[in-house]
Amino acid sequence: MDGRTRSERHSMKQRVAVLHTSFVFLNVESSVNDLLEEILPEAEVVHFVDSDVLATVMREEGISTRSTSRMVHLAQAAEEAGADVIFSACSSLGPTMEVARQNVDTPIVRIDDGMARKAVESATRIGVLATVPTTLGPTVDLIEQRAAEGGKEIEVHRELSEGAFEILMGGDKERHDTMVVESARKLAPSVEILVLAQASMTRLAPRLKEETSLEVLTSPRLGVEYVRQMLQAH
Repeated sequence: MDGRTRSERHSMKQRVAVLHTSFVFLNVESSVNDLLEEILPEAEVVHFVDSDVLATVMREEGISTRSTSRMVHLAQAAEEAGADVIFSACSSLGPTMEVARQNVDTPIVRIDDGMARKAVESATRIGVLATVPTTLGPTVDLIEQRAAEGGKEIEVHRELSEGAFEILMGGDKERHDTMVVESARKLAPSVEILVLAQASMTRLAPRLKEETSLEVLTSPRLGVEYVRQMLQAH
């Protein structure tokens, strides 16, 4: 637990710990960090990275007990560092945060939490677009969970732009973007709103909105805004 006294905590900047599962999100796609600076300029942001766990989950095609344990350890390290809120920045490993919540007292926000809430509030036919198979299921599950909590019946349509994330990790943004746009066009006729399951697609939201004429939800801004709400309540 954090060794600071209550008075010391209130006299210092609030601290947000961000959990990352690949250096891609620090070196290639920095949208989350940019939004933290924009929306939480007064907060102190600290980063905790397991640079291999996402690759492990993709290789194993699912979240193993060992991978869950690695994410729980990250959350515990964040709590030991005195975080006021822990922000899990990876959609694919989002389900591990349900286990982490049982092992730390610090509030945890999954990057998709705000997006899932808004999607359920905004539409009944929701399209979820992903570029990583291991992200698609958790995002759909989270949206359905939020709908059930609110007593709302929804339809969720899913589309995987298979291979696009690997191409992005290889540095070919243009090819990645083309693949995502094609997948969005395929999904659009069946839904009222588009949900992008990964932060790595965020910068494409304006283009996808133009291509499909649909509202496009992305997790980073809505997720960070939810972190701000949690800090204000803390």
